[in-house]
Amino acid sequence: MNGRRWQFIMGGALAAASALLYLVQYALFGDAKTVCQGLVGNLAFLPVYVLFATLMLDTMMRKREKAVLLKKLNMVIGVFYTEAGTCLLELFTKFDRDAETLRQSLRDGRSWSEQDFARLAAALEGHPYAVDCALSEMDALRGFLLEKRAFLLGLLTNPNLLEHDTFTDLLWAVFHLVEELAHRAPGYRPAGADAAHLANDVKRAYTLMASDWLAYMHHLKADYPYLFSLALRTNPFDPTATAEVK
Repeated sequence: MNGRRWQFIMGGALAAASALLYLVQYALFGDAKTVCQGLVGNLAFLPVYVLFATLMLDTMMRKREKAVLLKKLNMVIGVFYTEAGTCLLELFTKFDRDAETLRQSLRDGRSWSEQDFARLAAALEGHPYAVDCALSEMDALRGFLLEKRAFLLGLLTNPNLLEHDTFTDLLWAVFHLVEELAHRAPGYRPAGADAAHLANDVKRAYTLMASDWLAYMHHLKADYPYLFSLALRTNPFDPTATAEVK
């Protein structure tokens, strides 16, 4: 109610100021015809002015809202990689028969330029992600994902993520893998058709995460160099990575 009262007061004050200015014009020039012509002309232009002002304001507000939302999304994505994503990528690479190719490409990012990010994005898109469940202990992956299960579920309930289709798909892929592994007993060693099925689930999450990780690194380098430095020192594709500054 107070908001509406303020609007009425402001509207009345502006209308009174407009009437007063027209009265001043009439008092100075004494020509009612000129005053009326000016009033009609201004009223005729008013719809066009409102149209352009509304479109411009709407565009500006949408851009601002999108920028604010993107910032919030990147914060959520950052929390994901800090809490689970970086370690999860490292675990995924242990199942990749061609992981060394990614390690060589993504190991040293200190000098990555815009062209390098574009080149690496294309390389990740073309990587085969040849997941083999026999290359590493599936139980280690299972234990880690079950430990992070509640955290991942909390991310999925974040309404802001509805605006980020790629990251939402990533979370669903990871959470599906959590559910699959949760239904296997501890120490389970997949074989045959089940190994192929789990390998496909790992590959789906691994593929989405690798590309998203590179995009997140690009964002950090552009906007948060100090966080980019830490992300490089904990690079999941670098087996020798350490958070200690050397």
